Parts: sequence; structure tokens; C-alpha cells
Amino acid sequence: MDTFSAVAQYALVALTAENLMFCLTGVFIGTLVGVLPGLGPVGAISLLLPVTFQLQPASAIILLAGIYYGAQYGGSTTSILIRIPGEASSVITCLDGYKMALKGRAGAALGISAIGSFIGGTFAVVGLMLLAPPLSKLAIAFGPPEYFALLVLGLLLLAFLGTGSRSKAGIMAVVGLMIGTVGVDMTTGERRFTAGSLSLMDGISMALLAIGIFGLGEIISTIADRSRGMRDVIKTKISNLLPNSEEWRRSIGPIGRGTILGFALGILPGGGAVISSFASYAIEKRRSKHPEQFGEGAIEGVAGPETANNAATAGAFIPLLSLGLPANAVMAILLGALQIHGVQPGPLFLNQHPDLFWAIIVSMYVGNVMLLVLNLPLVGIWVQLLRVPYDLLFPLIITFAVIGTFSLSGSTADLVIMGIAGLAGYWFQKLSYDPAPLIFGVVLSPLLENAFRQSLILSDGSIGIFLERPIALTFLIVAILSFTSVIWWPLVERLRATRSAAR
Repeated sequence: MDTFSAVAQYALVALTAENLMFCLTGVFIGTLVGVLPGLGPVGAISLLLPVTFQLQPASAIILLAGIYYGAQYGGSTTSILIRIPGEASSVITCLDGYKMALKGRAGAALGISAIGSFIGGTFAVVGLMLLAPPLSKLAIAFGPPEYFALLVLGLLLLAFLGTGSRSKAGIMAVVGLMIGTVGVDMTTGERRFTAGSLSLMDGISMALLAIGIFGLGEIISTIADRSRGMRDVIKTKISNLLPNSEEWRRSIGPIGRGTILGFALGILPGGGAVISSFASYAIEKRRSKHPEQFGEGAIEGVAGPETANNAATAGAFIPLLSLGLPANAVMAILLGALQIHGVQPGPLFLNQHPDLFWAIIVSMYVGNVMLLVLNLPLVGIWVQLLRVPYDLLFPLIITFAVIGTFSLSGSTADLVIMGIAGLAGYWFQKLSYDPAPLIFGVVLSPLLENAFRQSLILSDGSIGIFLERPIALTFLIVAILSFTSVIWWPLVERLRATRSAAR
């Protein structure tokens, strides 16, 4: 069955009234999360994860995915109006978007941001539709050794290609792998690291960790840092949401380049949306005949990055759906959500669950249209929401998190774990430890362990099986080179700096 026939056959799954409602709910919540700085899509998805356990897999992922790419849309609103990025990927939008708002062009900045996001997101979904199926077919040839080597490479890239300290990222990844081993060994039936607690026999839930670390941790951090709650919404009247002809002319190129760049970088592990927005800004500034205008209200500085970060969200789904590898923290949580529903993304995902695969893709088409409608006509409502004080907002979020967590199992131990994870998330921020590698480790730990054990069973316990399989060996060599480069490259840079200072 070709791609377009499959889309036509399974589109009805996404277009049911129920799933359209979940898609609209997801993109609305995502936009809201993006507009209100402080929580982010990772925290919002973590908090809503318990709600999806009672849903069908398609409905659950459509809802959660909508929050993810919806937040990219909403993040630009705060960057433009109050110079506070709603999302990390909208940081660069503050430079020119806010200056445009001060010049009375807030409407044009918001308009080109929404339109560019729509174009980038839509064309990136087309790329997802065309690239994911052939990649899945290629990956079907993978056996346990190849899959283990791919997971090792993916974990290293996820941990070390993101932002922040490489050593801290490595520590967090190892801690995540260790947490993933807590519970009953599925092969031997032995308890591991449970300290005699019956509550830990099923392991530590990824959902609880995500809710605590990303949800409660962010809230505690924001409450502790009162300056993050200070918001001065620009008083300029927002009108004329469509750019003028000159602004359109200057935006077409950045939107086209941002779409391609964002999609390509989104596929790569480690913060694709953030990297793509910065890369787009750098490219547009370098290409511009008037680079001095950047930072002073250049519309290219809004159109390119906002297009790129939305295109990157669709690109991130390719490794998740076709290889079972999350490209960022949100994809790791979506991977965990699918596993909770008994669905394992990877090479066999398209063959085993074609209805779910194509429902996700079709819902992203529909979601991008919904977001365009939500972001332009309703911009006045989003501006008013910016004035909601955190003192009212955060208690409601915490209450929702507690109720959702307790409803999972009715266990007070889960609330304790969530609370500990929340405090840990706060301290991770204080000490500049990125918690994303920890979540990667927790999600990938059982997959790594199973693939490794299956490989040893195939080889009668010989570790040499990883050296005898060309694909597995290639992945492991690349992983080793990536790991060693993290160690020696800073030493090379330090040596160069020392020589330069000596001269």
C-alpha cells in the first residue's frame, strides 16, 4: 500500500468527532502553555499524562502531541509582547519580535509568527509522512544486537548533543538508567533495588518522575524566583495581524529556509527546536544585506526562527515512530505513553499499528490548521491571559497534579515519589543539571537491557556478536567516537586557548 492510499484509508481514525476534540483540546492547552511562561510543554504533558491512561492510544497521543506543537506556537506570543520566551525555542524571537512590538508592529510580528509556524509545521508533516515509512522498512532488518547498538548510540547523542555541561548530562543519563532497573527483573523474577518496598516492585513510573521533575520542579523554581513571575505586558494596541507587502517579501525566504532547516535538525537528537531557531536566525542575519537591522525589529528575525522551531517538532517524530528513539524530552514522554498503552514504537510500529501511525500524522495536519485559527483571531484573549497572576495559576496546577497522580493507583507512595521528584527537579535547575537525559535513561533502560540479553541468548553468551554484525559494529564505533570526543574536544580547546594566551 502506498503512502497516499494509507493516508486515505486511516485518516478517518483521526477525523472522528472524539479525536478531533482531543486534537483541539491539545493544541489549545499547548498554546496556553506556550503563552504562560513557566511551565513548558514537557511539564504540561507530564501533568496531563495520567488523564490519557483511560483513553484509546490514538486519542492519547493526538492530545499529547497537540500540546507539544501547540506550545511552539504560543511561545512566540510572550516573546513578542513581554520579552519573556514562553519556550526555550522562542528565546531568539525576543530580540526582534519585542522591538517590532515597541514600534507598533506587534500585530505583524504575531501574524508572521503564526503563519510561518503553520507553513513550517505543515510541510514538515509532509516530510514525516514521506520519510518515516521507508526508514521503518529499513530498520526491520535490525536484530537485537543492532537495536542495542542503536539505543546506545541514541542515548549518548541524546545526553551529549543537548545544551549544558556534557559531564552533568552523562551523570543524569546514568542515574536514569539506574532508576530504570528498579523493580522485578522480568527474566529472573528477582527484586532489584526495591529496599523491601512493595510499592517499588513495579518500578518507578516514568509518569511520576516526569510530573515531579518537569511539572512541580518548574513550579517550585518559579515560585522561588519571584522575578520570573514579573510580567509587564506591552500596552500597544494589537491590530493589523497581517504583514504588509514589504514584510511579506522579506519573510518568504526565511520561512522557506526555516522549514527545511528546522525539519532536518529536528530529526537529530538533542533539542532540535532550540538549535534550529538559533541556526535559522544566524543564517538569516548572515544572508541579509542589512544585518545591522537584526535586533532592532527585523521581521526576518521572527519569521525564520518561528518557522524553524515548528518544523523541528514534526521532524522529531521520525526517529520516535520509525526507530523507537526519542529525539528530545517530549518524545521520551510520548514513548513512555505509548508503552503504557502497550504500543512499542520502532521498525514494526507501522506494520503493527498502521491506524495509529497515520492517525497521528493526519491529526498534525488538522492541528496546524486549528492552531492558525486559534492564534490569529484569539490573540486578544492570549494577551489577557498573560495578566493572570502565578499566585492563582500554580495552586490549581499543583492540585491537578496531585489528583491525577493519586488516581493512577490510589497509592500515597506515588505522591511521595512525585514530591521527591519535584524537589529533585528544583535542585536540578538550581545546580544547572538538565533533567532530560535522566528521563531518556529511565525510558530506554528496559529496552537496552532486553536487547542486550536477547543478543547474548542468540550468541550463547558471547559478547563478540556485537563485533560480528556490521551494522551493530558501526553504531558502536560511532558511539565510542562520540563519547571520546566529548572528553578530548574540551581538552583540545583548552590547549588552544593556553597557546593563544602564551603568544
